[in-house]
Amino acid sequence: MDAQQELFDQLSTLCGTHTVIVGIGNLLKGDDAAGSLVCQQLGQAETSAELIVAETVPENYIQTIVKKAPQNLLIVDAVDFGAAPGTIKLFKPEHLNSFAISTHTLSPRLFVDAIRRQIEVKAYFIGIQPAQTQLGQTLSANVHQAIEGLTRMLIDIFPPVK
Repeated sequence: MDAQQELFDQLSTLCGTHTVIVGIGNLLKGDDAAGSLVCQQLGQAETSAELIVAETVPENYIQTIVKKAPQNLLIVDAVDFGAAPGTIKLFKPEHLNSFAISTHTLSPRLFVDAIRRQIEVKAYFIGIQPAQTQLGQTLSANVHQAIEGLTRMLIDIFPPVK
């Protein structure tokens, strides 16, 4: 089974559930924008999941997420886990450690822990391996392709409400 199909199989269990997807990423720093861009594209597709484009300040949305009280929280971000650029990997936040480094200051684990102290929620973290995250760089071709594929996959799992 290829990695794309495996990821789809893992995420498809969320179909039909109340899910909030949080996109994290700095739009001015190349591949770092990945999570924010995925959420922006999902918003244009009017997906059935609730979306938050948190950019570089996910901590500002903790209370918003708590008030929504989702069954599932899906966080999308550029994460350096040492794979080829554009590789997508699903993590549970408790498995994020030193080999998976978010490009942002707040640890994804601390972000999820702050939410879980207030509500019961299953949390998942989708990391996209960046190639470049320097200020002023553009999105790399590999990460652009990963964003497009992940967006299509999430639209299939959370189809638009008619």
